[in-house]
Amino acid sequence: MIVTDVQDQAIAARMALIVGADRFDQVFRAVRFDEVDGDILYVYAQDEDSAAEMEDEFALHISIIASKILDRQINVVLVLPRQLMKSDQ
Repeated sequence: MIVTDVQDQAIAARMALIVGADRFDQVFRAVRFDEVDGDILYVYAQDEDSAAEMEDEFALHISIIASKILDRQINVVLVLPRQLMKSDQ
């Protein structure tokens, strides 16, 4: 299931409320909540450092928020650098 632009923005907005504006701008800049495969949410971050930090510190928050917005259980949040994003998007 591809995450729509509205769902992507809704997840980002909720995360911004949790982490605050400054932290959001540091870690979540250019984030894309992209696709769900089973119970895995694929997220693309601006670079490897942001991806690692996002996955380590915020994966649980993201899974809870995404589960509610997408109306399906998200158990795993896989954050990858944007360079690994599929080229057809």
